[in-house]
Amino acid sequence: MSEAEGNVTVLVVDDDNAVRRQLFWALNEDYRVLEAAAREEAVELLQREQIDVVLSDLHLPPNVDDISEGLAIVEAARAQRPPVPVIVITGSASKRAALEAVRRGAYGFFEKPFDPEEVSHLVTQAARLRQLEGENLRLRSELSGQKGFAHLVGESRALEKIMKQARAVASTSATVLLTGENGTGKEMLALAIHEESPRASGPFIAVSCAALPEALIESELFGYERGAFTGALNSKKGRFELADGGTIFLDEIGELTQAVQVKLLRILQTPSFVRLGGTKSVEVDVRLIAATNRDLEEEVKAGRFREDLFYRLNVVPLCLPPLRDRREDIPLLSAHFASKASEKHGRTSPTLDLKLVEALQEYEWPGNVRELENLMERLLVLTTGSHLGVEFLPEKMLHTVPETAEADEATDEATLGGAIAALKRRMIVAALQREGGNRVAAARRLGISRSYLHRLINEFNLGDSD
Repeated sequence: MSEAEGNVTVLVVDDDNAVRRQLFWALNEDYRVLEAAAREEAVELLQREQIDVVLSDLHLPPNVDDISEGLAIVEAARAQRPPVPVIVITGSASKRAALEAVRRGAYGFFEKPFDPEEVSHLVTQAARLRQLEGENLRLRSELSGQKGFAHLVGESRALEKIMKQARAVASTSATVLLTGENGTGKEMLALAIHEESPRASGPFIAVSCAALPEALIESELFGYERGAFTGALNSKKGRFELADGGTIFLDEIGELTQAVQVKLLRILQTPSFVRLGGTKSVEVDVRLIAATNRDLEEEVKAGRFREDLFYRLNVVPLCLPPLRDRREDIPLLSAHFASKASEKHGRTSPTLDLKLVEALQEYEWPGNVRELENLMERLLVLTTGSHLGVEFLPEKMLHTVPETAEADEATDEATLGGAIAALKRRMIVAALQREGGNRVAAARRLGISRSYLHRLINEFNLGDSD
């Protein structure tokens, strides 16, 4: 039993003592198990104990003829923070009631008589879901009212490496060049650097160079004097003047024309410039953070970007990793964006199905974090309940489960049992390979207990896989 599993508490609710005992012995090896025979006792335990998963019959006394008592437990569990997932116990004749409970927010259901391994698997998945919700609540609490790097969600090595460098440069006034694919969060990182810097009390002015018409870029950046061109009825400060004492962020800097590049180079060499149509030099105290998704060194070789300006900008280069290189951050980011979308649209903060999380982790994310944020908002808007699943995922994301490259040992797949066994073996081999033979991590990836994984490894003679 892993430490994570040993810390999970499961509440079994059923008025049938024999069923409670069966579930206790099925789960006791891997989890702490509590029992209740009625709604009142179950609700009291939910309020008093740290319950992670509830297994509950729907037909409970005193109203055994309907499912009101069982649904009340679902509601009480959902009211906890984070919500406690409820797995419904049902008979074959009550499947419709179980589906209704799922629609009302239950995590899932299983039928009596039950398969202990199936129940353990469901509990493991539900516990992982609640852990994810808890981490999301913790992050939201930490982010609330805070600024700077606390807003950047993620704990992956790829992100932490960049954060370490960004924290070091934040306390200085050095020019920073942020590179990376579109949607990786360059503007968020630029804002975080500003908010952690001595200039935090000054303005942060963000400019998208690609969004400005070429004819207006110079006047927008450096301002203009009255009469500088037709329609210039009054003088106007440019973005650099507005950023005086703070930070200016120039996104997509590779889009600047050669003429504007010359003027930008001059302001980096001497912190002054002349407004369009003016003669007086304007001095400013501005820190510059630039960003691009282009390879500026290649742009220099092609003659589209000034070499001297590139070296002025490239004082501290930071390259943000694409989302596909920080897959371990996807569960936290998904939950964070789902909660953010729920606040925006006045909805209940949703839970995420583990199948959804796994599909998100397997996708390549060409649009990176921005694509993930938009997708989670779309799923929240389209989903009726408060449990987000794979139902509304784009078709391209439903075929991202990787296949094991190496051939498995011969297994008779002509029968259903043989096919299931072959699938189990392939999944175990793939998980062990992905986790470098670490059985605890492989069990976590598969959504099963470590003891169950050990039994399967022995069953399929995979003892040398670790």
